[in-house]
Amino acid sequence: MDYQHILYGVEHRVATITLNRPERLNAWTGIMEREVRAAMEAAAADDGVRAIVLTGAGRGFCAGADMELLKDIDPAEMKSDSWMRPFDMNRRPDWQTRYGFYPSIPKPVIGMLNGPTAGIGLVHALYCDIRFAADNAVFTTSFSRRGLIAEHGISWMLPRIVGHANALDLLLSARKIQAAEAHAMGLVNKVFPPERLAQETYAYARDLADNVSPRSMAVIKRQQYEAPFQTLAENTISANAEMVRSFPSEDFREGIAHFVEKRAPRFTGR
Repeated sequence: MDYQHILYGVEHRVATITLNRPERLNAWTGIMEREVRAAMEAAAADDGVRAIVLTGAGRGFCAGADMELLKDIDPAEMKSDSWMRPFDMNRRPDWQTRYGFYPSIPKPVIGMLNGPTAGIGLVHALYCDIRFAADNAVFTTSFSRRGLIAEHGISWMLPRIVGHANALDLLLSARKIQAAEAHAMGLVNKVFPPERLAQETYAYARDLADNVSPRSMAVIKRQQYEAPFQTLAENTISANAEMVRSFPSEDFREGIAHFVEKRAPRFTGR
């Protein structure tokens, strides 16, 4: 597929999706929306991909919606069914929203936040499973300072990541926070100097690709995103059933074999 607003590539079983409007700090567009989704679906379906990195070109991750396009938006569009689009591999309607489909992808999605991350850019960062940031990155929800509201499920996701009080602070004030504060409240997992961000992110992604069972990652990711909707008993019963299904798998046998034989694993995902 030819892309206009993103770049897509696969190396060492890691797919990279790069928002590619650096002259606009990768401001979000309708074209970018369609292309990111298509690239995510391509990575999800590719047996040669075991992890996905989402990042931005240039000095920013995503500065939010493109204001030139947003000022002319038709409110009627918000009422259309296009804001709820099912993802084929999804098991829950909760992950069938226009932007909140990342949890349905059976592979880890790592946000490599290389600069300003604002508005809908922050929404996409939150839907990533793991977030690594440059130490000069800046974050803001931005919505309340544009006369808008907490959009696209951010009022559900954000408190589950940073806690209720921090989420209200960030949503009500839309103040800018630096990477160190984002790390302290759990908004990002790790912070690195800009010159080390890609190296550290890809080292992590390649470790997943090389040393972790793809089958295990897919099941664990689904378990994690099912858990908020389950009781402890439901979660435990489901986990027990998944454990039984794991025992006859190729990856379970390989997981034992490579440990006993003291060699690198050769997981198949089956």
